[in-house]
Amino acid sequence: MLIRKGNKVQVITGSYKGTVGEVLKAFPKENKVIVEGVNVVKKHQKPTQQNPEGGIIEKEAKIHVSNVALYDEKAKTAGKVGIRIETDKDGNKVKVRYFKKSGNEIKDKK
Repeated sequence: MLIRKGNKVQVITGSYKGTVGEVLKAFPKENKVIVEGVNVVKKHQKPTQQNPEGGIIEKEAKIHVSNVALYDEKAKTAGKVGIRIETDKDGNKVKVRYFKKSGNEIKDKK
């Protein structure tokens, strides 16, 4: 899975098509992600000690990773991602993600 937590993605299918948001959480074993402001569902919650009132809350649900594409902020488009192997300053080989169309490198937030 080439999409990670903190990446900007654009929804490419479904009722939220065209929406750009940040990945809040990634589930690589399920091939699903939670995107900020996408697939918002209402959940009925019982009263608890943390939330004594309970009620109906809105939260983001998982969306399949095939329905989103990484968003290139420089080119202002969503695109396909490739991996190339480069050497760093120490001479170690490192995998680098990049956009195939523009060639821009994807920076990881660490």
